[in-house]
Amino acid sequence: MGSITCDRVSELKAFDDTKAGVKGLVDAGITTIPQIFIQDHHTKHKFDDKPICRDPKISIPMIDLQRIHKDSSLRSQVIDQIRSACEEWGFFQVINHGIPTSILDQAIDGIRRFFEQDVEVKQKYYSRDYSKKIKYCSNLNLYSAPTLFWKDTLSCVMDRHFSNPEDLPEACREIMITYNNLMWKTGGTLFELLSKALGLDPNYLKDIGCVEEMTIGNSYYPECPQPELSIGIATHSDPGFVTVLIQDQIGGLQVFHEDQWFDIAPVPGALVVNLGYMMQLITNDKFKSAYHRVFSNKEGSRISIESFFMNNSCSRRYGPIKELLSEVNPPLYPEITLKDIYNNQSLKNNELSALDKLKLASHSG
Repeated sequence: MGSITCDRVSELKAFDDTKAGVKGLVDAGITTIPQIFIQDHHTKHKFDDKPICRDPKISIPMIDLQRIHKDSSLRSQVIDQIRSACEEWGFFQVINHGIPTSILDQAIDGIRRFFEQDVEVKQKYYSRDYSKKIKYCSNLNLYSAPTLFWKDTLSCVMDRHFSNPEDLPEACREIMITYNNLMWKTGGTLFELLSKALGLDPNYLKDIGCVEEMTIGNSYYPECPQPELSIGIATHSDPGFVTVLIQDQIGGLQVFHEDQWFDIAPVPGALVVNLGYMMQLITNDKFKSAYHRVFSNKEGSRISIESFFMNNSCSRRYGPIKELLSEVNPPLYPEITLKDIYNNQSLKNNELSALDKLKLASHSG
């Protein structure tokens, strides 16, 4: 990556100093987006120009969790469906998952209230400090990113019983606590099903620390005057083990599958589940961590709420699960920490995923 010019640094700093995010640009009435948000061929991912599949008969799997705790045969069917989805797509949606649609709608409304309130109220949460549990900003890696995303984020590191509710913004405090409590329970169910889908004890993934931490990323994608030049979030795959997402009805989320892009259409009441780097690593590539992206929209602001289940412990090392290995399925990765994955992530054109760079030499060719 070339050196960052003084003009670019000045433009980044001027944007950062407003503490108003991308929403501030829109509120100022801009009709052309700043240069720092424009995507070009240097910042695009190698898969970005692949075709978009518009076949309405093909979509990520939809899995119904209703009665899985009461009907063993139905539970077995669901486990088979999850296994297939994780092996083929790395993405699926679930309905009847235990979180009422009304709560999901209230969570979306609460996050909209936060981002659309007076900027002076939001500014006290504005920070680029990674150690802060509650922080609002636009593009956390603002000064190192090759191009900026057209979105603002409120990031909340949550525990099972959020112990400092007063730290959360008033605009979304009550619903965030409710949502947090329900998501821990639903996340636990999902990890049990994933464990069974791997042929393991239902508590296996919990016991090795996959459900110890959850960060909720609340994303606000303002309407964009030139969506064809910008990106809501560029092509990437998630760190951690599992991401559980809700989105409003605007749309724009796509997943890369079999050399094509597929829209993930919003479904009222559904949760989108996708696997992160670490899940692909510990399953020795049995389960996939898929590339995905979000387009900018010209009409209407988009909101999504992402619950990232991970273990950021610097000392906790993970490698392929030994119960899944054999002579014909040897380990593809060394034992590493999540920090190792971050450090090995390629920044240049996303030419390699972090996992590709970390594969053991005998399997990297």
